[in-house]
Amino acid sequence: MKLLVTGGCGFIGSHFIRLILARRKSWRVLNLDCITYAGRGRNLADLKGNRLYRFLRVDIGSSRAAEIIRRERPDAIVNFAAESHVDRSVHDASVFLKTNTLGVQNLLDAARAAKVGRFLQVSTDEVYGSLPGHALAREDWPLHPSSAYSASKAAADLCCLAAHRTHGQDIVITRCTNNYGPYQFPEKLIPLMITNALHDLPLPVYGDGLQRRDWIHVEDHCRGVLAALERGRAGEIYNFGIGSEPTNLLIVRQILKILGKPKKLIHHVRDRPGHDRRYAVDIAKSRRELSWKPQADFVEGLAATTRWYRENSGWWLRLKDATFQKFYKKNYGQTWPQRCTRATKDMDEK
Repeated sequence: MKLLVTGGCGFIGSHFIRLILARRKSWRVLNLDCITYAGRGRNLADLKGNRLYRFLRVDIGSSRAAEIIRRERPDAIVNFAAESHVDRSVHDASVFLKTNTLGVQNLLDAARAAKVGRFLQVSTDEVYGSLPGHALAREDWPLHPSSAYSASKAAADLCCLAAHRTHGQDIVITRCTNNYGPYQFPEKLIPLMITNALHDLPLPVYGDGLQRRDWIHVEDHCRGVLAALERGRAGEIYNFGIGSEPTNLLIVRQILKILGKPKKLIHHVRDRPGHDRRYAVDIAKSRRELSWKPQADFVEGLAATTRWYRENSGWWLRLKDATFQKFYKKNYGQTWPQRCTRATKDMDEK
């Protein structure tokens, strides 16, 4: 198998590449990533010299990406490349549409021209919108996105389905709940709360903090993507989740408990515009057709993830640079402490 992965230097993409190289020993992986603030080449730095892995710095919306696909003619493409932070899409939607929608269409066109066997689009449960009561979104649930991020992903999903129906392309779409685990950029809820707590900084919680999400460990998600790639039916959509819906506030309190930090660090801030209250998906189809099921327990996984960030400050501390601090102040109205700025600078110099 010659597999082309886009966005492979990001959080989920890097875990997926490691999974492939560990479990599919004869597969060759070509990673296309334009290296944004959240996608770092050093996430896969230890793969340098691996004869089964190659990396090219390329934007998925560019003509060069299309040329590479036509030249390489991979057996399959798995698209992880995306702008993914909802908060940032509130401030500027343009880059989300450019990458998440137009970029995907560029890949679809190139894949068709190169006669790529399968195109797997990694999507999100956020395209279903906020769910009422105890409802679980099945794959045929109406799309009701609330943010520019989820709207751009929903548009990409529809482009993929259109390519299947119009051109007969072999398309599979996966929609997953919130991911967590090592190497996640510290703007997302769990790593942000962990890293702030380690510095005894305020933990900014939107509104009352009672928003509910189903959290899945990134490795369980990647196993699901691999199962969909190998066993999914063309033109179909598959949901991944674990069926647990803790509130954001409960997760924050659990992180503080793990770290032995006081609850007074919790600081409620003005809620995000259009903030969905609840996400949840029905995973029966993935269990039935893909023989997939989640393995990681959330409580244990959260403890292990917290421990990883505590033991790997050298990875995340330098990510909280001046650009991150500017966004943080804009988003939460909180100024980054000078002592943390100095620590970040010291880490960069190392």
